[in-house]
Amino acid sequence: MFKTRKVVIIGAGHVGSHVALALVQSGEADDIVLIDIDEKKAFAQALDIDDAVSGAAKDVRVRAGDYSELKDADILVLAFGRSRKPGETRLDMFDDSIRMASTIIPKLKTSDFKGIMISISNPADIICEYIRRNLNWSRNRAFCTGTSLETFRLQRVLARETGYNRRSIQGFCMGEHGDSNVAIYSLVSFNGKSLFELMLEKPDTIGKLDLAALHDEVRKAGGVEVDGKGCTEFGIANVANKLITAIFHDQKIVWPISVALEGEYGQEDVAVGVPCVIGKNGVEEILEVVLSLEEKEAFDKSCDIVRGYLDRASSLEV
Repeated sequence: MFKTRKVVIIGAGHVGSHVALALVQSGEADDIVLIDIDEKKAFAQALDIDDAVSGAAKDVRVRAGDYSELKDADILVLAFGRSRKPGETRLDMFDDSIRMASTIIPKLKTSDFKGIMISISNPADIICEYIRRNLNWSRNRAFCTGTSLETFRLQRVLARETGYNRRSIQGFCMGEHGDSNVAIYSLVSFNGKSLFELMLEKPDTIGKLDLAALHDEVRKAGGVEVDGKGCTEFGIANVANKLITAIFHDQKIVWPISVALEGEYGQEDVAVGVPCVIGKNGVEEILEVVLSLEEKEAFDKSCDIVRGYLDRASSLEV
């Protein structure tokens, strides 16, 4: 018997619907279920996405459903919550998102879900870890997209400024999915050639890059998108698709996602973006890379910010 790859998505808004569409277009899921408090919206989104299956390379079942669908699901994607408002940071969404999470946790407790949870709902690091702790799930099967989107953005701006293809750029961001994330420039390379080497070898071009300004652009990209169109959706949908593909195909990719730390990088009681090995069991390994002193200090500060919000969340009853 062939195994049907089933993905359940909670939240049928911009992000959840585009995750479903990305899965349809990639063919990486066989059965996709949308759940939303607005059942009419979930039904309509599923129907619209199901229309797109006619033009896809593979047949996929797309439908609306309820929490009973989690019993035999492989992957759960959390994409609930409202969109960021212009001028807001992700942390400004804390109170609203915690309230929504608190209504979902009891349903997840009784769902008999045994698969892997990938959370996107903002503030991403905090909401995912708040839910994971309340469900007492292991950290390998409950994590969030973390600094994946910042990493996509870092690759984009570096490709634009250097002229090298972004798929030849190795580099990532760590820490909070938010304003305190850290671009790990000391480890950025172009298929083996470090960024710092290139800056020395090409002082009139790459050597003139303002790395702080580029990182500031990475940090502000989400706000620019929210101000211009009211949400972000396409990039994060492809992040989710990338992670789901890695799980279904046991790819063992190294990628920065937000996971609970238990001593790694000298950090505990916090979940932030760090490079991890992603395979069929979810987070299969947390890689500890050597950071510069400045990067380590910024990373520790980012952890402190997220930890403070997690402490605040832990005082709330579900």
